Amino acid sequence: MKLPRKRARGLIAAGLLLAAALTTTPATAAPAPMETTTAEAGWNNWSCKPSAAHPRPVVLVHGTFANSIDNWLVLAPYLVARGYCVYSLDYGQLPGVPVFNGLGPIDKSAGQLGAFVDRVRGATGAGKVDIVGHSQGGMMPRYYLKFLGGAQKVNALVGIAPDNHGTNLSGFTELLPYFPGIENLLNENTPALTDQVVGSPFMKKLNEGGDTVPGVKYTVISTQYDQVVTPWQSQYLSGPGVRNVKVQDLCGADLSEHVLIGTVDKVAFHEVANALDPAHATPTTCHS
Repeated sequence: MKLPRKRARGLIAAGLLLAAALTTTPATAAPAPMETTTAEAGWNNWSCKPSAAHPRPVVLVHGTFANSIDNWLVLAPYLVARGYCVYSLDYGQLPGVPVFNGLGPIDKSAGQLGAFVDRVRGATGAGKVDIVGHSQGGMMPRYYLKFLGGAQKVNALVGIAPDNHGTNLSGFTELLPYFPGIENLLNENTPALTDQVVGSPFMKKLNEGGDTVPGVKYTVISTQYDQVVTPWQSQYLSGPGVRNVKVQDLCGADLSEHVLIGTVDKVAFHEVANALDPAHATPTTCHS
């Protein structure tokens, strides 16, 4: 369903304001990672050693406009309590824009992920990691796997509401041609946003030749109420080693939309745990 024209203009205006703010904000150094804060909460503990039960550390990859802390305040402790070594990174930072990350070119962000995975592997001694990402964070690692050698270092990718084939934002992107100049402005100042549009050059490159790479297990966890990555079915992947899950098939009462499914949804989180340890998976219900 397309957005009403008035609402779409409001969204476009918001995008213009963001781009303008990014253009005029003085460049400052990016804030240092808040690893002390997360370590106190049990993750980003660089002395953690994976157990025999959970031999692969878990790398959490935030979504657009999010960061390594706010996206994972519930899921990271949830996984730590289950015995995993858990790490999260900041990526896609723009000069002069603190806190709100995931805005830089996605191919460059995938390179940041690769460097972080190498750091985690070096600290833990693990040969491979598992990756769990929300939104852009569930899609961007596919570029790392496909083009940057990540398939040799990753066992599984779990995407929560990932925009695997781009998004039209409930019809918003279809209106861009009616507003000359905005797409160029957004592309110059927030390239990750235009990279995620259906049919963008980035999306075409990412999905050309198939959705998956050999040797990696893929899980996609989606909600039918997603209002950001639309149509929500476009999140699903095709290929060997893929499992696509809709949370409403597991709990009909689950009303989570795009943000909630990746930040607080225990149904989705139980499916994450199942994907990370399929040999000990248990049924996911509304009471998971």
